[in-house]
Amino acid sequence: MMKNWLINNFGFSKREYNGLLYLVIIIIVVTFIPYIYQYYLSRNSSGTNDKLALEKLVLVDRHNKKRFSDTRSEIESSTAKRPVHYFEFNPNTITEKEWQQFGLSYKQAMSIVNYVRKGGKFYKPEDLKKMYTISPEKYEALLPYVSIPKMDQFDNKPTSTYTKKEAVVVAINTADTLELDKIKGVGPAFARRIVKYRERLGGFYSKEQLFEVFGVDTPKYNEIKDQIKIDAEGIVKFNINTVEFDDLKRHPYLTFKQMNAIIQYRKQHGPYKNMADLSKVLILKPETIQKIAPYLNF
Repeated sequence: MMKNWLINNFGFSKREYNGLLYLVIIIIVVTFIPYIYQYYLSRNSSGTNDKLALEKLVLVDRHNKKRFSDTRSEIESSTAKRPVHYFEFNPNTITEKEWQQFGLSYKQAMSIVNYVRKGGKFYKPEDLKKMYTISPEKYEALLPYVSIPKMDQFDNKPTSTYTKKEAVVVAINTADTLELDKIKGVGPAFARRIVKYRERLGGFYSKEQLFEVFGVDTPKYNEIKDQIKIDAEGIVKFNINTVEFDDLKRHPYLTFKQMNAIIQYRKQHGPYKNMADLSKVLILKPETIQKIAPYLNF
């Protein structure tokens, strides 16, 4: 009917009708080819993925079996019955091969030997319990054969070399570092710090000045104060009217500005006659003048 309708209404010949029919079929085929291709491609891809997954599963299974086999072989070899030979021994001195004669593996033996090499020590037979590589059963088997000489119990223990210092009284301004080291509570390093600060000061005129030495606090001061005496003749003084900046620059009681002010005032107003003249240098505070007074000559 479709053929007659087309021929009657559109004037198609039979040949034209057949051509149109073929064209429609080709259009339909071309339209559905991508969908058909995608369908078959997805099926093939799925099959390939399944195949790859299967091959991977087989490889993993083989690997696990090999690991299991290797582990089993290792366990069997490590637990294989070894000939055990016990003898009297000192755990501080025997070698890994001798430990292995007791039935321990190489790793177990080396664990104990390395413990001793790193400074570990067995002072009594019971100390073997602290080695995790020795089982309770093996410990009980080894215990009758352990022999640790008594002298070993005292090896490697630090011995005191401290020599008690006798009570002394040292002149703080003239003593050298060796004499200061005799003071209880003063070591070589501390003695050097005292001498170094004493040289900057020009000497100590008061025991309390020791608080100015690095490291001296109240407990340290109380420990050493009765072992020193102030020898005033050891104090080094400087003439305030002739001293120069380089002579003053290391003194701990004066700042650079104060040193410069002292010298400039002297140049402008003439020599200082007494301590009161120093108070005219405005930058000098009364407490600073009091502190430097024992070191001044006019």
